[in-house]
Amino acid sequence: MKASRWFEQLAAVTILAGVAGVASASNDRLVLTGSSTVAPLVSEIGKRFEKQNPGIRVDVQTGGSSRGVADTRSGLVNIGMVSRALNSGEHDLVAHAIAMDGVGIILHRSNPVQTLTDEQVKAIYRGQITHWSEVGGKDVRITVVNKAEGRSTLELFLHHFALKNSEIKAQVVIGENQQGIKTVAGNPGAVGYVSIGTAEYEAARGTPIKLLPMAGVAATVDNIRDGRFPLSRPLNLVTKGAPTGLAKRFIEFARSGAVNDLVEAQFFVPLAR
Repeated sequence: MKASRWFEQLAAVTILAGVAGVASASNDRLVLTGSSTVAPLVSEIGKRFEKQNPGIRVDVQTGGSSRGVADTRSGLVNIGMVSRALNSGEHDLVAHAIAMDGVGIILHRSNPVQTLTDEQVKAIYRGQITHWSEVGGKDVRITVVNKAEGRSTLELFLHHFALKNSEIKAQVVIGENQQGIKTVAGNPGAVGYVSIGTAEYEAARGTPIKLLPMAGVAATVDNIRDGRFPLSRPLNLVTKGAPTGLAKRFIEFARSGAVNDLVEAQFFVPLAR
């Protein structure tokens, strides 16, 4: 999605001056922290929920999926936002999927490379391939863009390509999707990986990036919806145990068909029929 639009959305979100103690707030306030992929969608859902429930306040803050998990576990927030499935070490939490997304490789639009094999991607990120000419492109040095620790996109990328973060030779380390898109859009030699929904939105609006196919499947929201794209993920709200009260009401609303238009506007795949 366009950077200006994304920042406009987050400008409407209350940024908490101090998270400690907010989980004990009154019955008319919800606090959520976590994934920067999920946050803009939850912000829009929160605004609609507030409109339908006068007097209710929904506060959303980013910080990555790991923060969403940690804050939920510690009781600092009512709900965490996590852009991946929960792992075996997180059995104390309950995941509530609100949409599906995919993670795709992005290049600058001017880069003539049209596809990369998994082995080529691994070699690029390990620093074994350093110029685009080695994979059919121009004689331009590759700028490897990696995600920061704690980002679920990094975990998915490493798992899919059977890589360890310690192996990656990155020139740039980024956090949020928009930062990755801005980096690749401004550097014809860069390669990165971001949310397909966000990248597809940006590319359609003229941002000079392109998504590469994976295993011969185009990186599109339609292919995520059909279950064809190999690197997809659930976008989850997580709670410590079964949700109750206002948290339960909000999660039920976020999982309902009443927000399908908001999910699609973010270029994610709705789950509700």
